[in-house]
This record gives sequence, structure tokens and C-alpha cells, in this order.
Amino acid sequence: MPTISDPRILVDASTRDDAAVYQLTPDRAIVATVDFFTPIVDDAYDFGRIAAANAFSDVYAMGGTPLLALNLVGWPRDTLPYELLGDVLRGGADIAKEAGAFVLGGHSVDDPEPKYGMVAIGEVHPNRIITLARARAGDVLVLTKPIGTGVLTTALKRDLATAADLAGAVKSMVTLNAGAARAMRATGGGVHAATDVTGFGLLGHLHNMLMASGLAAEIDAGSVPLLPQAVELAERGAIPGGTKRNRDALATNVKFAGAVPESLRVLLFDAQTSGGLLIAVDPDRVSALVGGLEREGTPAAAKIGRLARGVAGAITVS
Repeated sequence: MPTISDPRILVDASTRDDAAVYQLTPDRAIVATVDFFTPIVDDAYDFGRIAAANAFSDVYAMGGTPLLALNLVGWPRDTLPYELLGDVLRGGADIAKEAGAFVLGGHSVDDPEPKYGMVAIGEVHPNRIITLARARAGDVLVLTKPIGTGVLTTALKRDLATAADLAGAVKSMVTLNAGAARAMRATGGGVHAATDVTGFGLLGHLHNMLMASGLAAEIDAGSVPLLPQAVELAERGAIPGGTKRNRDALATNVKFAGAVPESLRVLLFDAQTSGGLLIAVDPDRVSALVGGLEREGTPAAAKIGRLARGVAGAITVS
């Protein structure tokens, strides 16, 4: 990526944050992000909803509010009917409406493999941006959705699980992180850093936060919320390639206690889709955050560890 120096650019790709932020006025900045992928469930409408929720998640992770979106579509025009594409787009539009955003257009290409996602645009006050780099030693880590979507969707592809088995995962993936973002803002500055948990997995996204903030972390594996059947299916070998790559990439950064079972180790690296927010909050404000998350009805509101001084990026899992 090119190196760009401009005072209007508040966040760019160099920090590995979830979205770019560009300042327009002293009290207004634009949040911009993009995400798309191939189908992870069989139902076209659900695929559209999941992809849209996943795209808007980056706006919420920065403390922003969605404004609009543009569709990104790759579609095999000669092999899949346009009616199915209509279902995908309808799913995306419904999630955008739920987010209070408008879908104003997009772009499509003929593609042998279907793909869908969005460019998502939001806004945030320049003084209220939540980034990866401002976490503090002593902060408590709170997670707002259970993990395991990568294992579950891989099990579906390998006929180790049915669509009915994925109902809980689909419900989690189509849930916007809007409530979690509102709860973060309501802490009155108590939230120091946040990220959404997606392809790099829980520990991968935590590692990005730690590197940006120059901290280490301690995780209580038993406190991490898991989707139903995630452990069983991990034990049966339904492990995505992305999950294996995540584990390899962090092999020298993560130290597990001997009592942490192998299936749980896998899930902590599991590549997620439309996961929750991982939030670093001041210990004096953690009760307020958890209470706010519970009032918002987020899929989880779990305290899973804390940040500490130490080797930047080092993670200890007990």
C-alpha cells in the first residue's frame, strides 16, 4: 500500500484497523470499508444477510454509524438463475435497512463462482473513533458473539452438519453489531479499543490489537462463548483452511496451558464470518459495558481476559 500523509486521513491500512477514516469537518468523519466472499450457507437470502452484516461490522467496530452501501457481485450468469441473485440482494437490502443505511448501487461481474459483499460507508465524530491502538494495560476483554462459525460452515460443506445444525450460527452471523456499538458509546469513553472478529479468528484479531497497542494478553479459554456443536465438529475434523493458517501464523505468539483441550485451541483460531466485537474496556467501566450489552440483547457479553504489559503481541491462554 502507498504511504500517504495527510491530516485528513485519521485511520488507514497501515494500522490494520477495521476501516479507513477520513475527516470532513472538525466534527464529522467518514468511515469506509469493503468486504465480500463466496457463499458459506446454502440459502441465498441468508448468504446475502450474512455478507451485509459482515460488511457493516467494520463500521461499528470503529465506533461509527452506517450511512450507505454499494453492492459487490460476482455471478455465474450461465449456470445460476438470476432469481437466486435476487434473493441474495434482498437479504443484503434487508440488513442494510435494519442498520438504517441505504443501498444506492454497486457493481457486478460475470464470475464462475458466486460472490457477494458490500462497500459500507458510515460516519463518526473524529474524537470518538475507536481503534486498535489505544488499548491500555489492565483493560478487560469483552466478546459480544460466540465463536465457531468457520468450523460449523465447513462441517456443512463436508456433510458433517445440516442446515438445521447451523441455525444458531446463522442467527449470530445475521445479527448486526449495532447494539454492541451503542453499548460501547454509552460507556462514556471507557472503551479504549475494539475490533470485529472475522477471518483472522479471535486470537488473530486480538494479536492485531496487541501489536498496535504494544501490549500482551491473558485469555481464559473457559470463558469464551462457543456456538452449539462447535467443539464436537472441531473434534470430527471440520477445520477450515483459514483456521489452520491462523494457527500457523501465530504459533510463536500464543502459549497454551496444558489443560486447554485441542478442540478449544482450534476454535480460538477459527476463521469467523460476521463475528462479534472484541472490546478492550477500562476495568472500572466493564460492568457498565456488560450491562449495556445485555440490555441491547447482543448474542454474548462475555469477559474473556485482560491486557497486560509484556512482549507486544504475546498471548497466554489458560
